[in-house]
Amino acid sequence: MALEKAERPAFIATAEALDDEMRERIARHREERDSRFEAVEAPVEVAGALRRLAAKHEAIVVDCLTLWLSNVMLRESLNLDVEREALMDALTAPPATVIVVSNEVGCGIVPENALARRFRDEAGRLNARIAAISDEAYWMVFGCALRVK
Repeated sequence: MALEKAERPAFIATAEALDDEMRERIARHREERDSRFEAVEAPVEVAGALRRLAAKHEAIVVDCLTLWLSNVMLRESLNLDVEREALMDALTAPPATVIVVSNEVGCGIVPENALARRFRDEAGRLNARIAAISDEAYWMVFGCALRVK
């Protein structure tokens, strides 16, 4: 099911409005989003949101995976391995079309601190795993979609 053809798609937002700049960014995204979307905020509970929404939506957008990863990594009470496996399970289960938005963070210089290096490495591994189970994968660069799978 293509997103354009979905009568009532869903949108899972992982961003948190923790400062003025992010509040403005989130407001801008809300204004730009098609009114057909049911939006759910799930900074860390993406797997659960996917399971709930897949039962009633034919298309779901998750925006964005790297924000989700950051949210999970910064919550010391969460285990990244457990959360990642729950997400992978949820992505392979739904009958809905799922579009996952992520960022490529490994093309630049090596970060100077351990947390940033770990984030870059974890994001790369997560993106690769999701691309492996996906029917299609695109890399957006300069406003152009380049199909890589």
